[in-house]
Amino acid sequence: MQAQTKAEFIATYGHIFEHSPWIPERAFAHGPFANNAQIHEAFRKVLNDATMDEKLTLIRAHPELGAKIALTEASTSEQMGAGLKSLTESEYQKFTSLNAAYRAKFSFPFIICVRENTKSSILAAYETRLQNDMPIEYSTALAEIAKIAWLRLNDMQAVS
Repeated sequence: MQAQTKAEFIATYGHIFEHSPWIPERAFAHGPFANNAQIHEAFRKVLNDATMDEKLTLIRAHPELGAKIALTEASTSEQMGAGLKSLTESEYQKFTSLNAAYRAKFSFPFIICVRENTKSSILAAYETRLQNDMPIEYSTALAEIAKIAWLRLNDMQAVS
């Protein structure tokens, strides 16, 4: 992998985590990196070492699924791929209702790696995960964010 300055590294990887360039900023100190797996491991270490408030801020930076709002380029593409940007009115109402119920219970948006799911599997996951308690959902959200980051990192094909 070609050596990068800290500013170049942040510019390259700052979008991997939704509105959270602090993760690659801190991960840079764990380099140099030979491949994407090492970069992702550094990202995971930063997340593991982050405070609970930082983790909650990261989780809350994610958009609600199916919402009619402006999204980052990556989120737009991912939600389009799962069919969430072309919901019927009935589906939109269902997602809106589930988003509200989930946020009311957990105080953060439902996060799932949409690229590994379909509309129907996402809806089923909402129903299942709404039965969980806060510690489980907090951990699940962070695990899903790590999956999303891995896929986004590999999409870049920055390292061969």
